[in-house]
Amino acid sequence: MTKELKFESPSFSKRIKGMLGVDFYRLFHTPMFYIFLGVAAIIPAMVSALTTMPDRNGNTMEPLYSNVWQIVAASEPLYVIRTIADYANMNMVFIFGGIMVSVFIGHDYRSGYVKQLFTTHAKKQDYMISKTITCAFAMACMCITYLIGGTIGGLFAGYETSVNALSLIIAILGKMIMSLGWASLYTFLNVIFRKYFGVSIASSFFFGTGILIIGVAAIVENLSLPTAFLNIFLYGSSVNACLASNFGTLITCIVVSVAWSLFYNVLGTRILSKSDVY
Repeated sequence: MTKELKFESPSFSKRIKGMLGVDFYRLFHTPMFYIFLGVAAIIPAMVSALTTMPDRNGNTMEPLYSNVWQIVAASEPLYVIRTIADYANMNMVFIFGGIMVSVFIGHDYRSGYVKQLFTTHAKKQDYMISKTITCAFAMACMCITYLIGGTIGGLFAGYETSVNALSLIIAILGKMIMSLGWASLYTFLNVIFRKYFGVSIASSFFFGTGILIIGVAAIVENLSLPTAFLNIFLYGSSVNACLASNFGTLITCIVVSVAWSLFYNVLGTRILSKSDVY
């Protein structure tokens, strides 16, 4: 009498652990990751330091900032940007990060990795979750190198260093937490434009700059409608993580980041499940 062999499918935790292992291995063994870490450090250092260089007439350029930590976060919560200094802070990481995610995921399709993956591993949700977590980690690391580069640049420029330390820490943590939400958005965009690498990069850059949301905010403001809702949900609370942050800001960032992740992962999974993933 022969016994039938029963093969149980791996549990969710085992599947995710296996996919995360592969994704993190690929992340740490590609120069792209380290290049973007360097870019995230160099850009704020240059923005901080070069604003005090003399112009063609020998006059010192007016600095963008008056405080070292303004390169990290705006002085107060804002939505409609008044000057470039309001925007030129750690939010720039989400622009660099979007391009990095596009390159990272785009390689899956160009190399044929996705075809091999979904032949042996049919869970599309696992792919979305693994990519989101891996890319969120990469962007959080970029936030750290950004902090280092921006701080060095600001000190070199001779800016003031006074700050509410607790608010600064919360602002940094808030933006790092938002990396999860932004990574889920970029993963979703790259699933949509998976066959068009150039379009995926352009879309990630476009949404990362926040141009669309800033335009909506300007219209809403002209209509005398409150922008608080847009501030919190459409731009992911990134602008609320500022030098006046409190524990409420941190909680908001956590809630919004998780909400973004759930929404974009569910939507991305449905798209992958109902279309040609190759």
